[in-house]
Amino acid sequence: MPLLDLIILALIQGVTEFLPVSSSGHLILLPALTGNADQGVTLDVAVHVGTLFAVIAYFRADVLVATRGGISLLKGDLRAPGAHLALALVLATIPVIILGLILAITDLNDAMRSITVIGWTMLLFGILLYIADQRGPVERTAPQWTLKHALIMGLWQALALIPGTSRSGITITGARFLGYERKEAARLAMLMSIPTIIASAVVIGLDIPASNAQVWRDAAIAAAFACVAALIALRLMMRFLESVSYTPYVIYRIALGVVLLVIAYT
Repeated sequence: MPLLDLIILALIQGVTEFLPVSSSGHLILLPALTGNADQGVTLDVAVHVGTLFAVIAYFRADVLVATRGGISLLKGDLRAPGAHLALALVLATIPVIILGLILAITDLNDAMRSITVIGWTMLLFGILLYIADQRGPVERTAPQWTLKHALIMGLWQALALIPGTSRSGITITGARFLGYERKEAARLAMLMSIPTIIASAVVIGLDIPASNAQVWRDAAIAAAFACVAALIALRLMMRFLESVSYTPYVIYRIALGVVLLVIAYT
């Protein structure tokens, strides 16, 4: 793939992965709108791995706590520091894995990859995010994350398998309905993305055919650019949420959704 196309792909993935605007929706639309061939499975995995490194780097303190807690869980110590966070992340990931397997077995994944579906999900889930953000109470922080709430947010996250929904957006929506503060809702959504992206990369990666050196070079470039873009986007969003609501993202989603539906139906 040409270097410029690689950079565009990586920037789109990096910027949109953690913003509540749907990275998968933008990646599906990229070849449809540019006329270029689909980027392929290898590059999809590469840009997701790049964003994975970004979120791990940004939330490295929480990741370290969860990792140590996970080790304690494996040893049977449920009261160790970080064990609760690790268990909550596991519970939050189970729904998306189950639904993902169902969609893969039934081949519904490909059936949903259309501009019409993306247009409707952009629009409707954008409105839902607005309702949750405006009406949801602001009373809980990330340390108050319960196992019950982790499972509920995991069910919300599973909806992101519908193209255009936005994994971070729908998870933040669930967190705001549960009463988590805006920045804390984003923090939990980002932490939930780590095991989800890992699981997704592993599943998709199993379908990667034997590739030549050129493909892997392209994958490394895409991953690097995606990582940098995602890290910048994360920093800006978390700082942005200290004083502003999710309304700007809602406006973008609604506007793009309307445009896509006009294109789809005309």
